Amino acid sequence: MPFAPDEIRSNTACGIGADGHRHGWFDVSIHASALRRLGLHPDQPTADVTGASPPRWWHATAERDAHQHPQRPLPKQAPCLTS
Repeated sequence: MPFAPDEIRSNTACGIGADGHRHGWFDVSIHASALRRLGLHPDQPTADVTGASPPRWWHATAERDAHQHPQRPLPKQAPCLTS
């Protein structure tokens, strides 16, 4: 993972929506200095799209590879409690 544990933060929330089904939300925040290091911060010209997207097979291969390699486990979250 290109980010140190103190450079990334995730939050989750859950509840029952108007339709009666459970819904979950999450957000992920990454410290700006970590994005700058990778050339992804919006203040940098490398953050702009400058060409075409990779071919569709590239995305499919990346998805397949992501599921085949063990990743760092996600932090444990509290269970979704409803009353």
